[in-house]
Amino acid sequence: MVIARRDELEESLSCLPLFPLPEVILLPGVLLPLHVFEPRYRKMVRDVLESHRHIVVVQIVDGSPLGGEGHPPIAPMAGVGSIIDSTELPNGRCNIVLRGRARVELQELPFVPPYRRASCRLLPSIEDGLVPHAMPALLAAVSSFVATVQRRDPSFEFRIPRGVSDEVVMNHCAQQLLIEGRDRQKILETARLSERAELLTEFIALQQMSLGSAGGVLN
Repeated sequence: MVIARRDELEESLSCLPLFPLPEVILLPGVLLPLHVFEPRYRKMVRDVLESHRHIVVVQIVDGSPLGGEGHPPIAPMAGVGSIIDSTELPNGRCNIVLRGRARVELQELPFVPPYRRASCRLLPSIEDGLVPHAMPALLAAVSSFVATVQRRDPSFEFRIPRGVSDEVVMNHCAQQLLIEGRDRQKILETARLSERAELLTEFIALQQMSLGSAGGVLN
């Protein structure tokens, strides 16, 4: 496992490769395994492994026209992660694991084949003080939702990481439990931790209600 230093991340912000994906985000402190099979992104992985090891995972925005290069539109904010593990497969594809490092605002750069790039600005989270009941309320909502899912699918597993900050707990719950990509994107774009906790608790509670109603389906 290789951990990139923060100064290496900051030095690379002027030009970072973009990995646009539907319904996928990467939040700070969370792990994201990816199977990379398209030739352009295999080239991207090789390039970053030889340099700063950082990739921006950005969500594709549905329902908008393609850009001038035929590229799908992307969200203005995304998550940047470091490759901490990579395995090259015999067919040229590869498996990588990203660790989320930061939230970033994107300014896409002129396209240089084969993959897109952007200049990035770090978006620090605002630790404005969580009210005493915020995390217990979130964890209660998470526990209830997970129990409901497990009644439908006993093989479903979810664990809260230990020994991490409240922010990482929130981010882990958002990335692993929120069904809708637009909800995960809203969590990523919410800077204040108090607002993030409240919003996440609301989203999970709404999912709980949906699954508990007649015909509720987990996608």
